[in-house]
Amino acid sequence: MMRLSELSGKEIVDVKKAERLGVLGQTDLEINEKGQILALLIPTGKWFGFKRQGGEIRVPWKHIKKIGSDMIIIDIPDETEEAYEETV
Repeated sequence: MMRLSELSGKEIVDVKKAERLGVLGQTDLEINEKGQILALLIPTGKWFGFKRQGGEIRVPWKHIKKIGSDMIIIDIPDETEEAYEETV
């Protein structure tokens, strides 16, 4: 089991694009009332090639493949426009 504080500061890497997407901060998570993490929230300034209206990109938890000691590996399906959900 991993504590929420252990996620903070980890770098997020997209395995298919071999791209660094940013570093997860303490408030960059969407959590439900049971304390389960639903998604990572990443500021849109770090994402190039996607529609940007301000706010952040929501990466659903199901796309997280591995959490290591210093990074989080995500694997997004080829339909990237649908996989990333933009929030304001």
